[in-house]
Amino acid sequence: MTTPQDATPPQGQPASPPRPAGEHIRVVVADDHPMWRDAVARDLADAGFEVVATADDGRSTLARARATVPDVLVLDLNLPGMGGAQVCAALAAAGVPTRILILSASGDHQDVLDAVKAGALGYLVKSAGREEFLAAVRATAAGEPVFTAGLAGLVLGEFRRVKAAGGGTPERPIPELTDRETEILKYVATGMGYKEIAATLFLSHRTVQNHVQNIFGKLQMHNRVELVRFAMERGLHLADPS
Repeated sequence: MTTPQDATPPQGQPASPPRPAGEHIRVVVADDHPMWRDAVARDLADAGFEVVATADDGRSTLARARATVPDVLVLDLNLPGMGGAQVCAALAAAGVPTRILILSASGDHQDVLDAVKAGALGYLVKSAGREEFLAAVRATAAGEPVFTAGLAGLVLGEFRRVKAAGGGTPERPIPELTDRETEILKYVATGMGYKEIAATLFLSHRTVQNHVQNIFGKLQMHNRVELVRFAMERGLHLADPS
């Protein structure tokens, strides 16, 4: 990712390429450090994303996300007035369908877990490279969870810990779902992408997508965060992606 110092290309350098055909992802960027926030917004705009708003505190983030309903909210955790996890929870409670990618300087495990439990779909630390970040925003817009290396395993481990401690109800069948759909739900809840699930189960990518859409419809859910919470509440034995 560019830093505030090197985000602007030197004079005479060719202009950024036009937005790729068909790509129209609307993003809100929330961070209380102006130079960092501006650099992130500039990177996104240069890559063809539409930055519809920026915000520098929790309450303005909530207001602008509700007003614009972007595809993705790139959210710092440590915002004045209302922390990032609180913003996640408030947007979820308000039924805002925006998908949330945390971009934080903190790699603290508790911060990660709090954010995911509050409704964040992914979590990157600010040391991520520019291309990694842009790919993460695209994946988040598509409903794919993205985590800095090592953090997905942390989230999975926490779900297993809760189950072992009796934090979920006993494992039981889900009458609405077929056996294959239940199996795929378990993998989705680990944070695995559709292509990974397809490779693991020797299915096509399209077949996995179709199963997930059926799961959404049968359970009357709209995003992967809701599916993770559902699996956790049901005490499902989450499949091990390894």
